[in-house]
Amino acid sequence: MNKTANKKMTFFTVFLLGINGIIGSGIFLLSGQIYNDIGAFSIFTIILAALAVTMIVLCYATLASKFSEDGAAWLYAYNAFGKFTGFQVGIFTWVLGVVTLSAEIAALLTVLKMLFPALQQAPIYNLTAITLVTILGVINYFGTAILDLADNLSSAAKVFIMLLFIIAGALFVKSGHFTPMIPANIQGGTQLFTRFNAAFGVIFYMYTGFSFLPIAAAKMDNPEKNIPKALLSVIATVTLLYVLLQTVAVGILGPKLGASSLPIAEAFRSIFGEWGYTVIIVGMIISILGVAISVSFNTPIVAASLANEHQLLPKIIGKQSKHNTPFVAIIATSVTSILLLLSGSYLFLVSCIVFASFVQYVPTILATFKFNNDPKLPKGFKLPGGPIIPSIALIVSLYLLLSFTWKIILFGIIVLVLGSLLYWFDNRKK
Repeated sequence: MNKTANKKMTFFTVFLLGINGIIGSGIFLLSGQIYNDIGAFSIFTIILAALAVTMIVLCYATLASKFSEDGAAWLYAYNAFGKFTGFQVGIFTWVLGVVTLSAEIAALLTVLKMLFPALQQAPIYNLTAITLVTILGVINYFGTAILDLADNLSSAAKVFIMLLFIIAGALFVKSGHFTPMIPANIQGGTQLFTRFNAAFGVIFYMYTGFSFLPIAAAKMDNPEKNIPKALLSVIATVTLLYVLLQTVAVGILGPKLGASSLPIAEAFRSIFGEWGYTVIIVGMIISILGVAISVSFNTPIVAASLANEHQLLPKIIGKQSKHNTPFVAIIATSVTSILLLLSGSYLFLVSCIVFASFVQYVPTILATFKFNNDPKLPKGFKLPGGPIIPSIALIVSLYLLLSFTWKIILFGIIVLVLGSLLYWFDNRKK
């Protein structure tokens, strides 16, 4: 019996996996954009977005305490609304993982260009992208032992770099950079609403990684208790770091924050020179790579669970290696991610991530209404207030519709149609 195959992830490993799954390119590359949208009020917008996300997280937490199999959102939708709905949510969950992996690798290469200008050449860029995705696939092939080590080191280094920026940068914060909280040219009227929506949507993207945490439930120690605790602990920790990071960045750079493509690194360079800039760049690389590691681990599990749990995909997709890893699903995920990475832009991929997350959130929330008090399931983590929290979560999810362009909606329709054709073909074959 392979001991590595039977090893379960502890709460601490699950917590670090959650940290790595959320904190990636967003806060480092997009903090300037949200400042451009809403000014210093971006600090409070992060808090508002975190509260909104927490409503959805609570729905995931209660369902994760009742269903311990791999799969998360698609599994909840399957049990609540049947085979076709579960399949479609599963396809979108897998697509979310693939697009997230592509976006994070694209962000990583964007940062690496600052250290290695040769990456600006398309052939070198493409070869590096393929190599990085392939390496992550190989790591995942060998199972959670290697993943645990890489994930723990990445999480620890990431938090250290963020705390270094927050503590050191706090000494150089200028109070004048926080007034006015909202730029005078957008105070009041529809423009303020539009700008707030834009900032809210970007910040929401910076939290989307939480939905991957329950996917590998069967590989975790005591998932019914550990996943709810980990979800809430991760959101609280990430929010604190985001708020402090944005506050220090605004306090150091003020209006200059929105003028840089690497705002956090520029803020550190303004007070510590080139060495400070290099330190943050290295921290960004570690942070983004951490998300890529986390997502590359969870995404193949989605495809494998669709094949193994209820045979919604061909059986070969769920085939396991001797390390108890779904190697066919790992290959499919890696190849698809490479194709997207070589053809899609970072900002477009970010928008696709938010849309694919929306498609997961709504069925999960609706499943929470159905299963929160179901006597046939384990009592688990019960939501206080009955339907209040799921209702707020549903409103928040529908609010995201305001941030989608017709291109993003078209992307969703294409995935839906392709998924339906695959479902029909597979059922007919069976």
